[in-house]
Amino acid sequence: MRSKLLPLLGALGALVWTHAARAEGVALTYDDLPGFALTDSVAYEQLTTDRLLRGIKRHHFQATGFVIGDRLDGDNPAAHRAMVVQWRDAGLVLGNHTNSHESLNKTPVADYIADVAQADAVLRPILAARGQTPVWFRHPYLETGTTAEARKTFEDWLAAHAYKVAPVTMENSDWMFALVYDNAILHHDRAKAARVKRIYLSYTEKCVAWYRSAGLQLLGRRPDYVFLLHATRLNADTVGDLARILKRNHLRLEPLARAMADPAYQIADTRGDPDGDEWLSRWSVTLHKDLPWDSFPDPPADISAENDRLDTP
Repeated sequence: MRSKLLPLLGALGALVWTHAARAEGVALTYDDLPGFALTDSVAYEQLTTDRLLRGIKRHHFQATGFVIGDRLDGDNPAAHRAMVVQWRDAGLVLGNHTNSHESLNKTPVADYIADVAQADAVLRPILAARGQTPVWFRHPYLETGTTAEARKTFEDWLAAHAYKVAPVTMENSDWMFALVYDNAILHHDRAKAARVKRIYLSYTEKCVAWYRSAGLQLLGRRPDYVFLLHATRLNADTVGDLARILKRNHLRLEPLARAMADPAYQIADTRGDPDGDEWLSRWSVTLHKDLPWDSFPDPPADISAENDRLDTP
């Protein structure tokens, strides 16, 4: 009897493990292509692009990059267009991140649609050269409109043009660390750059663990996550570290389309959103369940203060 039960138990164990692995997916998304940096140096952006794509390839990341259209028509358009083509030719998915990175919360919906259409006109020919079309759209600042009417008007336009919204269910405020790291690199301060990197990775690990726990608490299971990052030198220099963090947290890399197949992404977002919240927060409102925000890790105060100083026009 024991010999007959062992194969059955093994099969059941494999089924449980497979289901658990499927529920541990994470899709990586990188905003602000061709790059987000403290400097306008094309050489700096090109090196960032090269390092980031090299790391993505080495660690088999199935990433999606979101392009800001006017970066391909402004200063150094040929160089910036070539960087976006690098992403495409690396086999990565490219999405629309508007033309001028404006907020739907602060822009009349007709003007916002015109801006997104302008970005589409830039992105679509780049993808068409490889027989592809744009599918994903990411709202700047995650601001999806303060009224149901504005949101519906825009989302109707997206649907008519075969776009889908790419939500965010995991983030680590990487943008807050990015300019501080750039500043250290540009001033050749290796000690400071190493310190920022170390703090950033520690903070990232805490955020990843929090989102996994919060998702389980909210849904009673662990959903597939969509991780918001940015195309920065800091992320280019920490691709391997990120891969190890995800592995330690039992997260399996997967394409955005597969993550979006998780039933959680069918939960309605039932309120206007003035704050640009990620989607776990939105779902918590719909489901009338609280998230454990008291345990969410605060970004380091000194990093936040220096970012504010560097990000001041």
